[in-house]
Amino acid sequence: MGLGGKQEAEYTFTLPEQDKKIALEELREDDNIREQSLEQMREWIDKHPAIKKCRTDAPFLLRFLRTKKFSVPLACEMVERYLTIRQIYPNWFRNLDCEDPDLAEIINAGYLVPLLERDNGRCVLFSCAANFDPHKYTSAHMIRLHSMVTESLMDDEMNQIHGYTYVNDEGGFSMAHISLWSLRDIRNIVRCVQNTTPMRHKGNHFLNMNSSAAKLFEYSSPLLSEKLRNRLHVYKNADEIFEQIDKKILPKEYGGEVPLQEMVKKFQDFLKTKRESLLALDDLYIEIDEKNCPLVSEMNEELGMGIEGSFKKLTVD
Repeated sequence: MGLGGKQEAEYTFTLPEQDKKIALEELREDDNIREQSLEQMREWIDKHPAIKKCRTDAPFLLRFLRTKKFSVPLACEMVERYLTIRQIYPNWFRNLDCEDPDLAEIINAGYLVPLLERDNGRCVLFSCAANFDPHKYTSAHMIRLHSMVTESLMDDEMNQIHGYTYVNDEGGFSMAHISLWSLRDIRNIVRCVQNTTPMRHKGNHFLNMNSSAAKLFEYSSPLLSEKLRNRLHVYKNADEIFEQIDKKILPKEYGGEVPLQEMVKKFQDFLKTKRESLLALDDLYIEIDEKNCPLVSEMNEELGMGIEGSFKKLTVD
């Protein structure tokens, strides 16, 4: 049964044959394994003593199954972590409302937007640090904005199968951006991204990296798994990135065909169609025994660096 108490709809794979082939080759997915895996996950959720409310529809569960290449135990573990992290950090992962004045303003500024066209099937998320005002907004605003954007995209089966590419213009990144973050929060959000978020991260491209952005990169990149570290790419200018990303899909300001603000407007319209389902995520609930929860302990463990402060304590050459 789903979150709303409705009978689960029977799943049908509706994407083109080439996507079915990629799903089989990269994720070991076929009709039989998918049906069995969905059934096993629903049974696991139903019997889980701590999970009180969880979506069990196919688009939601397939987020996790496809991320974990249809290993049901690993997918179930990620569901548990996903639900838990939403409880631990409500200011990061709850109230993902596109009509929230702050989130709406950050979106409208063009800080983070999915491009209109794909990169070899992958959804491309484009961010521009200069369009996030660190004097007006907090790190929680930034993470909640990222959560809203990615949650709006994760039910899309093309995204689940092909994954995501990230293009980040760090030219406007400043010490004011760095000062928003504690070292602990940086470490924990990196852990959330790679251990609790059901997304296939295929490539992370950084351009116009200045000294402030480089300092944050220097601290955070070692926290990633080796696989994700190997998918980080830094470029001196936009021309270098064109060897990896087709220029025409980027915003017009970066050599593409469609202005960034036009992409933003289309994404705002899309977010409105997702508003109800995004807000409904706040109904998901897992009971947490904070004293005995491994994930809580993991997030609260000491940094081992002798300081617990913010990046204000780090000097940037």
